[in-house]
Amino acid sequence: MLRPGCHVSREQGSNGVEAIRGLVRTGKYEFSIHAEQERQADKITIEELEEALTTCEIIEDYPDDPRGASCLVLGFVAERPVHAVCALKRDPEEVFLITVYDPSLRPEKWVDNYRRRRRQ
Repeated sequence: MLRPGCHVSREQGSNGVEAIRGLVRTGKYEFSIHAEQERQADKITIEELEEALTTCEIIEDYPDDPRGASCLVLGFVAERPVHAVCALKRDPEEVFLITVYDPSLRPEKWVDNYRRRRRQ
């Protein structure tokens, strides 16, 4: 699925992550079908997701994704980590959530407090 008009990367520095945080704070985000399925499977509530995304940091970015630029963000709700792959849409301006999941349910895949993938 192409995501025309999407843009976000770590190189944008605080602008990219601040845009994600601000849009989520104002309720301007949309789920892909996959993101909603994964959110429900990992039992992440909307409130938990919003809290995690309003304090998130970009941990990986995918500027050359053929479907459109996106990034992986990490946020926490208390001690619970939440990962989301996000893209910023321009028209309408909103965060498009590609996937959402709890990386602590897959601890064998992550190190450094869920900030880096474990090398295989």
